[in-house]
Amino acid sequence: MTKKHIIALDYIRGISMLGVVGIHTGAFSLASPDINPHLFALFEIVSRFSVPIFFFVSAFGLFISQPLKEEFHYLSFMRRRFNAVLLPYIAWSLIYMWHYTWATGDTTIWEEPLVYHYFIFGLASYQLYFLVILIWFYALMPLWRWLVRQLLKSPVTGLLLLLTGQIIFNYYSSYSIHADSANKYINLAIQFRMSYWVLHYVFIFILGAVCAELYPKFCARLEQNKQWINAFFSVTLAGMLTFYYYLVYFKQYKLESAVNTVHQLSPIGVLYTVGATLFLFKIFSKPLPNWAAAILSNLGKHSYLVYLVHPLVMYYVNFEIHQAAILLTDPVVIAFYLATIAISIGIASLVGKLGQLIPPLGLTLTGSLHKPNTFRQKA
Repeated sequence: MTKKHIIALDYIRGISMLGVVGIHTGAFSLASPDINPHLFALFEIVSRFSVPIFFFVSAFGLFISQPLKEEFHYLSFMRRRFNAVLLPYIAWSLIYMWHYTWATGDTTIWEEPLVYHYFIFGLASYQLYFLVILIWFYALMPLWRWLVRQLLKSPVTGLLLLLTGQIIFNYYSSYSIHADSANKYINLAIQFRMSYWVLHYVFIFILGAVCAELYPKFCARLEQNKQWINAFFSVTLAGMLTFYYYLVYFKQYKLESAVNTVHQLSPIGVLYTVGATLFLFKIFSKPLPNWAAAILSNLGKHSYLVYLVHPLVMYYVNFEIHQAAILLTDPVVIAFYLATIAISIGIASLVGKLGQLIPPLGLTLTGSLHKPNTFRQKA
């Protein structure tokens, strides 16, 4: 099996983790009576590539370590994925559910059938849906390997067709489909579709797989087309912000409604994700100053656990802010964001060290018996 460490993936994980925390900070800032729409746009619009780009990173890691030319053992693959993702998903779901019951006294989430919904759809905490979708990607791995083989016959044409289909499907799912069936189970499946429909992210996942299979050519194309990549990233980011400001200032949308319209599954959101992915990979494929490389490596190292724990950290930081009756000014929102990152990294580091002392704990919480897990190690 090929073992190749791509440092750019580490850096992308670090940046994307900051973006995910930013998106959730934006939701927190909605409680402000005088919210800044520009700061909100920074957290909620500029960071919109953060979740889908993790699917690119995961697929890239999978296919760089298990390329199509090598034999694929599905059962062995799924056993490793169980340890890396499914076990931590179950553990952290239980942690969030127990915490919710302890904090509120509400025990109804443990009743049937609600308790099953929490695990099936990743409802225990708002970030866990990513792991549900990732598990589905893993379960369908033979399909993706077949699809990548077909696309490699004509990569550019195949990816453009897949991108077109992705935009059409996401538009329909985001704006046209509604949970109005007479069957309650169908309604549940539609209502929580964003939590488990892998089809929403097939293109970005397959893009990561194709880029891994064609890695030397991919790097060469990035260098050859760097100006076009810069332009595409800039135009798509401008498109996201223009759409957002149009809805806010001309259509009089509330900020939350605007973000629920200009998201990563919108047509411009899909293109922006592609633009950000290529742009970041291009930037991070070059040597960085030592200080920047150290920071991004550390962020990438702890990205998985920060992703898992940061909503819990946000809950208590927010609690302290309310207890102190502190107004949610812009500096407070920024401080909330920075505090969440710092505390979450501290907890991630602590959990990693405890996992080394108590291997079963490390396996349960991080998916690893030896060291804190990252999205690279899930790939």
